[in-house]
Amino acid sequence: MKTAIVIGAGFGGLALAIRLQSAGVQTTIVESRDKPGGRGYYWERDGFTFDAGPTVITDPDCLRELWALTGRDMSEDVTLDPVLPFYRLNWPDGTNFDYTNDDVQMRAEIEKLHPGDWAGYEKFLAYSAGVFHEGYEKLGHVAFLDFGSMIKAAPALAKYQAWRSVYSIVSSYVKSEKLREALSFHTLLVGGNPMTTSAIYALIHKLERDGGVWFARGGTNRLVAALVTQFERLGGVLRLDDPVTAIETLGDRATGVTTASGWSGQADAVAANSDIMHTYRDLLATSRSAKRKTGSLERKKYSPSLFVVHFGIKGTWPGIPHHMILFGPRYKGLLEDIYDHGVLSEDFSLYLHHPTVTDPSLAPEGHSTFYALAPVPHMGKFPVDWDEIAPILEKRILDEIGRRLIPDIHDRIVTKFSYAPKDFAQDLNAHLGSAFSLEPVLTQSAYFRVHNRDEHIPNLYFVGAGTHPGAGIPGVVGSAKATAALMLGER
Repeated sequence: MKTAIVIGAGFGGLALAIRLQSAGVQTTIVESRDKPGGRGYYWERDGFTFDAGPTVITDPDCLRELWALTGRDMSEDVTLDPVLPFYRLNWPDGTNFDYTNDDVQMRAEIEKLHPGDWAGYEKFLAYSAGVFHEGYEKLGHVAFLDFGSMIKAAPALAKYQAWRSVYSIVSSYVKSEKLREALSFHTLLVGGNPMTTSAIYALIHKLERDGGVWFARGGTNRLVAALVTQFERLGGVLRLDDPVTAIETLGDRATGVTTASGWSGQADAVAANSDIMHTYRDLLATSRSAKRKTGSLERKKYSPSLFVVHFGIKGTWPGIPHHMILFGPRYKGLLEDIYDHGVLSEDFSLYLHHPTVTDPSLAPEGHSTFYALAPVPHMGKFPVDWDEIAPILEKRILDEIGRRLIPDIHDRIVTKFSYAPKDFAQDLNAHLGSAFSLEPVLTQSAYFRVHNRDEHIPNLYFVGAGTHPGAGIPGVVGSAKATAALMLGER
């Protein structure tokens, strides 16, 4: 293989393209939007910088590896700053819980919630270390192309009771309901319901404890820019603002792509970092095998969407940490509304991102940048006019932040805007407006997820949240490693 085209400049597409280019494969990335990054997009408004997300960076070593391939250091192009606490969790009754990897502090925080739960927490950490080794270190960067690979992984999955949910496993170790929520919410950051997502995802705790939680100075957009710099330094080509309209095929081979501008690129292989349903349904519309795959994908379960309010306000808030989770009055019931019933509840839980407490340059002097994110049902479960709903939900979210953190928030707002499920669908071609592609349940993981290489078109590959191992920066960067190994003939 001498040439490749990667569709989409998200984290997965960029990571794959760097691996290919560093191996001597002349690679072109074709991106539909005016900026690279995919879900790592950003906006600049009224002097404020707003990252679309993702904003929680874990396992920085998986990123550093993309520079080490050519003997360079990631710090040449971007600086990662540590974030402590990792998260502050807050409940409506005023309880706060600062989550870190400092054992002394964690013990004090846990004892506040439930004296005696520390021993159970230590056992949970041992469990997390085990699933981290089996599920991330051994399987997170390896493609599952046949059922035999799943059979080989089965003993480890059985040993750690992968059929159980993260919440179920956590509950077997600790008694405090608040601590159960604190140790299970992480799956929401990759689109999973803590009540149904496989317990294997408890590995996130080991990942954070060992690698820390980080933020790219200047915003996640600077990490995206650094990846682009590394790719172009190696001779790669990035085409922006030119959506791919078709993956061209001849027989059982992909021959290249055609774009909206009329550009046609030929390559020995094509890799799609685009939404999986969009790829099969729209970009491969003339392929009979793709039509069958589209039918299969339509029957699968998709992660929820998100409603995000971005706002820049007067004043600085050193008492509000970088990452906060504002739990609502319900946990299980709210998750059922979002994942099962397709209901936009009166109550909600929020992830509040406050980057200017770490990097004040993201706002004008004396001001702060925030976003508040609420999981909401995807458009298949909740088909409404978001142009009507958005202003109502935006006000409710800001009112809640006002009640719990910033009393005069409405008077302080300089600029604000929201991002709804329809925007995920329009800007990212995300099926049903899903923010994380396929829901990470056991029956849609590993071999049961979209394969990193197509079964019928052997030089068509997939990278990103819809393929193995799944969503989140470590997940999609891991998918790039797995897919690159296939494309370069390393397995």
